[in-house]
Amino acid sequence: MVARVLLIAGSDSGGGAGIQADLKTVTALSAYASTAITALTAQNTLGVQSIVAIDPSFVAEQMRVVLEDIGADALKTGMLHSRAVVETVVYTAQKYAPNVPLVVDPVMIAKGGAALLETDAVSAVRDVLVPNASVLTPNLPEAEALLDRRIHTVDDMRAAARALVEMGADAVLLKGGHLEGERVVDVLFSEEEGERIFEGARIHTRSTHGTGCTLASAVAAGLASKLTLVEAVDRARRYVIEALKQAPGLGKGHGPLQHGHTVTWFA
Repeated sequence: MVARVLLIAGSDSGGGAGIQADLKTVTALSAYASTAITALTAQNTLGVQSIVAIDPSFVAEQMRVVLEDIGADALKTGMLHSRAVVETVVYTAQKYAPNVPLVVDPVMIAKGGAALLETDAVSAVRDVLVPNASVLTPNLPEAEALLDRRIHTVDDMRAAARALVEMGADAVLLKGGHLEGERVVDVLFSEEEGERIFEGARIHTRSTHGTGCTLASAVAAGLASKLTLVEAVDRARRYVIEALKQAPGLGKGHGPLQHGHTVTWFA
């Protein structure tokens, strides 16, 4: 049976991030994607212009009907927007997919700077969502918000990844793209697997919109396909790197990745 991933996130009308990036990524990695949309955004490469929230009960209904019929081998969350949606998503996942891996991308701020998570929802992410995460994939600003501390160095990242696991996540992939330097370091940590450092050359491009959504969805596709955590993260990183290198250069701001690049060389 094909690997199945239920994507729970907001819609990006520009197609570069959100549910659209998630769908493209999971499909490119030969898994089947279904969706529960949490919010609608009017946005392009220049930023988010407006947001329309989806009623939490309808988010739950989308999840329920998919899980009862199609099922899922992994769940992935992105933009959840409000405390009510965060709590609803966790409750529904526990009820209808209690043993399914949950990859959490704690989306808080769009690439252009717009807030994608209401202020009072940050504590719900910290207290309700993180403890249910099989894999948590924050960037540095998101990790700083969750931990209420600054992260300046790779050693800070290593300590932060451990602190997020202590907060309840089974594993943390802390992304280091916001640190300065020509090398980008990501830290993967779990109590079971220990620490793994991934490092590569920085790719200089303005086409970085949706990198976080893409990476988390690629990890979810890997877990759904029964890859180990390290294998799923390694493949996801290589997929994102190639998508950055082949970015089509669309738009006037932070452009999208090339999600449809050839992936036959991925294990």
